Amino acid sequence: MLEKARLGRISEQKAVKYLEKSGYKILCRNFRVKKAEIDIIAEDGPWLVFIEVKARSSGLFGAPEEAVTLKKQRRIMDAARSYMALEKAQRPARFDVIAIGPGGLKHIRDAFETD
Repeated sequence: MLEKARLGRISEQKAVKYLEKSGYKILCRNFRVKKAEIDIIAEDGPWLVFIEVKARSSGLFGAPEEAVTLKKQRRIMDAARSYMALEKAQRPARFDVIAIGPGGLKHIRDAFETD
């Protein structure tokens, strides 16, 4: 479990560096509400972006982005609604996934939509 937590921390840091180099402004990391967590919340121009970071050390269990299940998406959306209400955010929002695996980093914009 310790190795998994370490991989998660390192991967989130890689994602933050990538996002900052890409012009995103990081607003919050590890936002928690109830049973949900959003790894990174950032601004991309007019967009408020909720970003899930998934990492795999090997391809044995599939691609990292495949771990963002419908159940996980719903939890992220619930947490995003809470964040937007808390911050009184009145702007367009989207959900991205950053997948980090043996092949490198892949940024999936608009990875899923709100229901």
